[in-house]
Amino acid sequence: MFEDYKLEILYKDEYLVAINKPTGLLVHKSMIDKHEIYFAMKILRDQIDSWVYPIHRLDKPTSGVLLFALDSHTAKLMGEQFSSHTITKTYIAIGRGYVPKEGVIEHALLEKLDKISDRDKDIDKEAKEATTMFRCLGQVEIDACVGRYDTVRYSLVELKPRTGRKHQLRRHMKHINHHLLGDTKYGRGEHNKFVREKYDMHRLMLHALCLEIKHPYTQENLLIEAPFDEVFKRMLLEFKFFI
Repeated sequence: MFEDYKLEILYKDEYLVAINKPTGLLVHKSMIDKHEIYFAMKILRDQIDSWVYPIHRLDKPTSGVLLFALDSHTAKLMGEQFSSHTITKTYIAIGRGYVPKEGVIEHALLEKLDKISDRDKDIDKEAKEATTMFRCLGQVEIDACVGRYDTVRYSLVELKPRTGRKHQLRRHMKHINHHLLGDTKYGRGEHNKFVREKYDMHRLMLHALCLEIKHPYTQENLLIEAPFDEVFKRMLLEFKFFI
């Protein structure tokens, strides 16, 4: 799928480079997917002929803005922005049910550990504070029997995480019972099956739409935006969702 793949570069200067990560691509090599041979880091490094340093992560099935530094010092400076929560990340998602108009999810999350790569970590850690702001952008009701209901309802949601826990948005949407479509780990199987069969939709409906940062050297405010892929755009049209 990613052989000879060219990443879409959203922003680049002598210190930073941002790409539009496609769904299904790992950020870097991981023991979780130890047989995977394609990674955003390696593809980008070969594409721009420069070593790159990851500043943050996106889950493998999540698409959208992914930022790298071009040197270790810049990576350190940007890492401090992420750690201090002075950056703003905005995601667009489609969840099951009618999501409330707006709200804040404050639900602590236990660290998700991998049996192999995290085998030396403390398994008895307490749950960490996690906060996500959400806003409903649209709703749709479809005449189709899924589960015990005669119709299905879905919502277009804007999500802004204030913390960066593993799988935070997916776990938080599950917590409020508005599981994300296409989420094979935290979602609802009957809804995933419905959209696969009716709409030929085989991806997680979660996209990192934009990232707002302060440039580490010029102090300029940067807004980096990533367009939707064709599947995401098609689902927005199918549900008559507009952003």
